Amino acid sequence: MLTLTTCALSSVLLLGTDQALRFDPSKFAQTQATLGETVLKFRAAEGIVYVAQPVDAKYQTLYIYVPEAYFNGQTVNGYTSKTAPIFLPNSIGGYMPGAAQRPDSGRGGTLLKALARGYVVVAPGARGRTLTDANGKFTGKAPAAIVDLKATVRYVRFNRGFIPGNTDRIVSNGTSAGGAMSALLGATGNSKDYAPFLKALGAADAADDIWAVSAYCPITNLDNADIAYEWLLNGVNESKRFGPGGPGGFPPGGGPGGPPPGMIRQGGGNPFGQPNSSSGKMNDVQIANSAELKAAFPSYVNNLKLKSPDGKLLTLDKDGNGSFKDYVKSLLLQSAQKAFAKGADLSKTSWATLDGGKPVDIDWDGFVKDVGRMKQTSAFDSPALTTGENNLFGNETIDNRHFTAFGMAKNTVAGASLAEPQQVKMLNPMNYIGTKGAKVARYWRIRHGAIDRDTSVAIPAILALKLQKHQLDVDLAFPWNTPHSGDYDLDELFDWIDAHAK
Repeated sequence: MLTLTTCALSSVLLLGTDQALRFDPSKFAQTQATLGETVLKFRAAEGIVYVAQPVDAKYQTLYIYVPEAYFNGQTVNGYTSKTAPIFLPNSIGGYMPGAAQRPDSGRGGTLLKALARGYVVVAPGARGRTLTDANGKFTGKAPAAIVDLKATVRYVRFNRGFIPGNTDRIVSNGTSAGGAMSALLGATGNSKDYAPFLKALGAADAADDIWAVSAYCPITNLDNADIAYEWLLNGVNESKRFGPGGPGGFPPGGGPGGPPPGMIRQGGGNPFGQPNSSSGKMNDVQIANSAELKAAFPSYVNNLKLKSPDGKLLTLDKDGNGSFKDYVKSLLLQSAQKAFAKGADLSKTSWATLDGGKPVDIDWDGFVKDVGRMKQTSAFDSPALTTGENNLFGNETIDNRHFTAFGMAKNTVAGASLAEPQQVKMLNPMNYIGTKGAKVARYWRIRHGAIDRDTSVAIPAILALKLQKHQLDVDLAFPWNTPHSGDYDLDELFDWIDAHAK
């Protein structure tokens, strides 16, 4: 049970000039909240517009929360006001607008647990794909959300010494589309591609690279997400919406199971009314498209020249089998083994091969059929322009557009158009990792639930492997019995941050 009391929280800080981007520490107000049986004392500065020329001040705002101890020269968890990591949790889901979060919001537990660990919390808002201005123009299409998050980082770094915390230890956290934005923020530090958009907003003159990324079930690599989804699910020709088992709906009865306690769901489960997430059998055209998309995936993987952590080249043959598939399968086995070590009973999991109750192998086909398909073909770039991703790649005057050549070739909507290549490029972190002009975060923690059906298990694996290819520190796992969700293992996440930050 969370309760919140405040003492005259700051009013909205209107920014009109560069100097107005300077944070005034007198805006901090004392406040407290309960986390379990613990009373946390901290200071808050809320409603801060982080750019000089906001397009939508409702979303282009941030909230700052700082442990009270830092204002008294004390330490928390070994951190001081100068060494504390800055935790940057976004609230983006489905690429929709995400307002800045408060400790009494749906994600309040995340913010409070971060404060209890001694982190400075900067909670940003960001624009999303459905926003319009007074003239009816769309203002939140790609790349608006990532530009806003970059502007937040610039604001924090511009105010080093005015806002407590270590600006060399900024950690972004997000789930689903928010996880994708967290990954994109970590991969595109200081890239000039975003500079014109930041300049137009009057963003602070500072760097926008970050130190670490926490990405839960990132819906990313969108221009290759369809081929990855059909590589996994080709042959499963009926989609299933989540059953009646919980918020967002999880598989009922003897299936993979319900949600872990304390999870946060963002995106997924058809919360935004995406027609391709409905139940039903796919038609002949969709089945044929699935086969075409699957056939395109091996060449994409092979061209990446990825290697496993032990140095083995990961490839696929024309049928989609090979060492890359074996590697992804090994991640699922590791997840099962970790769950078994913690006492989980895997006897009802039909696709886990057991020896004395211990998992020793994964039946890939059984896994695919049991977990099932949530999205009909095409899952991301729909020929009918019906997905949230089609909506994301619109522009000021066009609401929905295609963003792949395949989607455009299969288009069924009169007057449809294709998004500009640069817009698509700027939403995919794969395009920036290992390239000149982009400073990539050093530390990465990527989680994709073992029964997550919102995107292919291949997508987070590919992201992690490319990061590892460029000698970056990556912690990738497919948590057992976990659907599309996030913030379900905060103690482990914060332990990971502490291990690298101290």
